Amino acid sequence: MGQTVKAIAESINIMGKRSGGAMKDRVQGPVQEMAKEETAAGASYLDLNIGPARKDGTELLPWVVSTVEAVTDVPLCLDTTNMDAMAAGFKAVKNKEQALMNSISAQPERMEQMIPVAAEMKCDVIALLWGADGMPRDSAERAAMSVDLMMALNEGGIPNEKILFDPIGTPITLGADQIASGLEFMEMLADIAPGAGSTVGLSNVSNGVAEHLRKYLDRTYLIMLMKYGISTAIVNSYDAELMAICKGERQEHVDMIHAMMDGDDPGVSRLSGVALEHYKTYKALSGQTVFSESWLEL
Repeated sequence: MGQTVKAIAESINIMGKRSGGAMKDRVQGPVQEMAKEETAAGASYLDLNIGPARKDGTELLPWVVSTVEAVTDVPLCLDTTNMDAMAAGFKAVKNKEQALMNSISAQPERMEQMIPVAAEMKCDVIALLWGADGMPRDSAERAAMSVDLMMALNEGGIPNEKILFDPIGTPITLGADQIASGLEFMEMLADIAPGAGSTVGLSNVSNGVAEHLRKYLDRTYLIMLMKYGISTAIVNSYDAELMAICKGERQEHVDMIHAMMDGDDPGVSRLSGVALEHYKTYKALSGQTVFSESWLEL
């Protein structure tokens, strides 16, 4: 077994085809089926995303929590921008100390309202590097924001060991610079916040790309993050190849990409199959080739 990453399964989502309607209509069946499928796929957490849920969030999230907990013991990750709904959802969680709050950003009102809730629940938290002015511009701004967030969380009673920093993955369609900045931050994180973990929503990197191509970007991006010790990732658990990477079953591909990140290019002529897919995708994600949707064919 090679290097592993804990998978936060993302598919139980108010915007999802199967789960969305079921959540809105309070139909347990589809939500419970998906929870069982994600558990069987090897998820370490199940992300329950109700979005902003302005009308009924304080009733919806506890309903989703109890619906899912009836069929699986996998820890939950509660995901909403509605702060009242988040608090109500956590009150319904059975094992609060193993659960995850997604997320506390570096926005003052979010920190003020959510840090006391997270401290009371004793849950782990995703610390999202999104500030009052939005997205950090580079790794230095990410580092500064992470220090502010860490200090606020620590002062609120949440130690580094309960924090997962999310440097924010950005779409490759916007260019490779922000992807590189996120990786630079990841390289610094152990020095900035000793004992803290990390996470990234992998599908952000492929957002806006044709659906059938997205999995290739998500998989290679995960391997790139693994070079800097990413501890968890928000994933599509229905992608068996991505889950195999999380479980440490594709170490030869991990080793190849990490060697390329250190400047050791194996050369395209020696590669085929999945290794070639990773090779070409890494070149696009690292900015060595200009991104277009035909990157795998070039």
